[in-house]
Amino acid sequence: MQWVGYPQLVAGVSNAGGLGILTALSQPSPDALRTAIRETRRLTNKPFGVNLTLLPTIVPPDYQGYARAAVEEGVRIFETAGNNPGPLIKYFKSNGCIVIHKCTTIRHALSSQRLGVDVLSIDGFECAGHPGEDDIGGLVLLARAVKELTIPFISSGGIADARGIAASLALGAVGVNMGTRFMCTAESPIHRNIKEKIVASKETDTVHIFRTLKNTSRVFKNKVALEVVAIERRPGGAKFEDIRDLVSGARGRQVYETGDPDYGIWSASIAMGLIDDIPTCEDLLNRLERETEDILAGLGRIVQVGARL
Repeated sequence: MQWVGYPQLVAGVSNAGGLGILTALSQPSPDALRTAIRETRRLTNKPFGVNLTLLPTIVPPDYQGYARAAVEEGVRIFETAGNNPGPLIKYFKSNGCIVIHKCTTIRHALSSQRLGVDVLSIDGFECAGHPGEDDIGGLVLLARAVKELTIPFISSGGIADARGIAASLALGAVGVNMGTRFMCTAESPIHRNIKEKIVASKETDTVHIFRTLKNTSRVFKNKVALEVVAIERRPGGAKFEDIRDLVSGARGRQVYETGDPDYGIWSASIAMGLIDDIPTCEDLLNRLERETEDILAGLGRIVQVGARL
C-alpha cells in the first residue's frame, strides 16, 4: 500500500471499525512519519498501526529511524514484512508493542512465531505486491497454518468481499487483511481514474514482474509491466539495471497522482475481479460485516439440516 496508506485512508478505516495501517515508507523520512501519525490522530481516536516492509533495495531506508519515530509517537501496533525482521520485532516487543508479521510461507511463519510476534498475516499467492517464490495460494496456506501455528493469524491476499472473509474464518483465520479493496474507496488518496480502472478490471488483469530476479511482484497489467516481462524473457534474462527506469517508484507514484494507469508500475491483486464500486470505508465495512454474518448463518443452517438427516 505504498503511496496509498496515508492518514486520510487510515483514519477512514479505523473510524469505520477496521484497523487502519499507515505505510511508513510512503513518508520521505522518519520525521515525516511523525507528522503523518499526528495527522492521523487528529482524524481518528481509534487504534491504528504502522507498516514497515523490508525489501531488497540499492539504498535501504532508515528502518530503525522509522521504527523509533513511530514508537516515540505512541504507536503500539506494527505490521512488519520482508527480509530479516528480527531486529525490528525485538525492538517493538521491548517497547510493549503488538507485532503482526506478514509471511508467504509456513516456514517463515514458524520462524516469525519463534521471534515472538503476536499475530501472523498469511499472505497467499493471490496478493498484490510480493507473493514470495513458492506460488502457494491462500486456500492451502491457511489450512497449513491451522496445523502448524500456535498463535493467531489473519488471512491476506485476494480478499475483497464477504465470501473471502467467511472462507478465511472457516479456514482458521481470526480476521483478514485487505489492500486492493481499500484502494477503491472514497477515502483512498489515489486518483479517481485509477479507482475506476480497478472497478473495470478483472482477475486476469495482473501480471508478475521480477520473476527472473527472484523477487516476484504482482502488479497491474499495463504497457510498462508487459515491457518489463518482455525484457525479462530475453535470452540470457535481465539484470535489474535493464528495467530500473521502467519500475522506478517515482513513476508508480505518479500513476496514483495523475491518474494515468499506463505511466508506471502499480500494485493490484486479482481481487480486482471482485470489486465493482467505490464506497466509503464505513459503507464498505458495514456491508462486509452484514454479508459475512449472513453467509455464516447460512452455513450454520446447512449444518443443522445435515444433523437432522
